[in-house]
Amino acid sequence: MAALLASIPSPSFNTFDIGPLTLHVYGILMGLAVATAYILTVTRYERFGGDRSVAERAAFWAVVIGFVGARLGYVATHTHRIAEEGWLFVVKIWEGGNVLFGGLVFGTAAVLWVLRRSRGSFPTFLDAIAIGLPAAQAIGRWGNYFNQELFGTPTDLPWGLEITNQSQRIAAGYPDATTFHPTFLYEMLWNVGIVALILWLEKRVSWRRGRLFSIYMMLYGVIRFLTELIRTDTTFRILGVSRNGWLAVALFLGGVALFWWLRGPREDEEAGAGGGEGADADDDAERREAAPE
Repeated sequence: MAALLASIPSPSFNTFDIGPLTLHVYGILMGLAVATAYILTVTRYERFGGDRSVAERAAFWAVVIGFVGARLGYVATHTHRIAEEGWLFVVKIWEGGNVLFGGLVFGTAAVLWVLRRSRGSFPTFLDAIAIGLPAAQAIGRWGNYFNQELFGTPTDLPWGLEITNQSQRIAAGYPDATTFHPTFLYEMLWNVGIVALILWLEKRVSWRRGRLFSIYMMLYGVIRFLTELIRTDTTFRILGVSRNGWLAVALFLGGVALFWWLRGPREDEEAGAGGGEGADADDDAERREAAPE
């Protein structure tokens, strides 16, 4: 391999102690990512004319149920580790191992359930989370850096990522290589770009609610598909593409379909985005006013 001009060093730690407690950097970053997504989503939903309490409930259950889905998605493809490490492996979240697509599916189902019960607006919530989700992903990818995981194939590019963890290199199939594609960095930068683009579009176009989220779906589908081509953490592939790679294709096509379905001029959708108990009270008042005396 050619002499390196530079490289990204691996972190010298991924845990630190505060008294008797051992804190994992991965867990801290995941918590920060979740808090960022929650705050941005609730704030944006309210700014779009929605009921803040509805957004808070939807976001809370999206986090809880989505996290369960993300972890189950990982465990389902690593069942051999249950036999090796016991059932405690299922809850070892500090070691990493969360599948975004599992979280999206479970989290979306939770949001739909809450908004249906609260009479909130699902398209409005989608646009509200269109910034929070990629922002959270950008933060969370640094957790993969500290865990020295989810890197790509070996490279001698100046920004190659040093992997000092020998067991990770062996698991990836490259025990003698030292620098790899920093796929965490590629995705992090792309997600920052998604946030910037959506904010720019939000100020300059007047699309129907939900279309901004479709932009996120398409753009994230692109970067995830490309990084899956060089990631080394999966050996099961169909036509040379990993399961997550095919899911990225599905996400992109879903974004295209959603963008097309929500075509047409912007309507005054915010008026119906509130939901909550107030909406029921307003409906009751309208029925009383309309009733003959």
